[in-house]
Parts: sequence; C-alpha cells; structure tokens
Amino acid sequence: MRSYLVVGNQTLDSPELEQAIRERIARGPAAFHLVVPATPAGHGLTWDEEEARALAAKRLSAALARLHESGVDVSGEIGSRDPVEAAEDAVRGREVDEIILSTLPPGISRWLGQDVPSRLKGAVTVPVTVVTARESVPSA
Repeated sequence: MRSYLVVGNQTLDSPELEQAIRERIARGPAAFHLVVPATPAGHGLTWDEEEARALAAKRLSAALARLHESGVDVSGEIGSRDPVEAAEDAVRGREVDEIILSTLPPGISRWLGQDVPSRLKGAVTVPVTVVTARESVPSA
C-alpha cells in the first residue's frame, strides 16, 4: 500500500486537493496522513497560537470526516506553524512514498511567498508534489 503525507491548511477542502487524492487512490491501495500546520490566522501582525491550533484542529476534523465518509484510509495531526517543520515531524518514524503540499494560489499564499515548496523538497528524500488551489478557499 502506498503512503501519502498531505500538508495543507486553508486548502484542505479544495477541489484540486480532492482530485490529487482521488488520482492516487486510482493508482491502487493508498493511505493518507494529513498534517495541518498551526499557521497564524491572517489578521494583523500579532497572532495567537491557541487560536491557530484551534482553527487547524477544526479544519483537520472536517477534512478527516469528509475523507472517511468517502472511504479514504486517512489519519491526521496538527503540526508546527512552519509547514516544513510540520512535514519533517510527520514523516519521522513513518514510511511515506510522496508528500502532497496543498497551497493557496500565488499572490495570496504565504507558503509560496516563503518558498515552502523548495524548502520542503530540500528537507526530505521523497517526492514532493505541490497542489495549488485555483481560488481562495473560504475559512473554516
């Protein structure tokens, strides 16, 4: 069975990520592990870690429920606010065939602005696929 790590936050319910997951399932038996970095909510220069973790937990719970209802073998966790660190922590002790990084579109994605795709590809030894939502996904 192939194992995939999905790193996402605001885009967990995007059609583009859903399609990427469906494509992997079509290739054969697959298990997914979602990691939702507790990134700061986008309202101002200050942020509240508790608020960020609560929002990440809400998004994770909704994504897990939706995928379980569709019959997907999926688990998940809340990760560090840094998506690269969150992914590194999630793959530690876990065999992963591919990491799927789900981001907002260019121009509004902090992760793209922080060069997370390149940083993640340099930090892990498995393939990294970037899935970009075509539109901004409403906040959960």
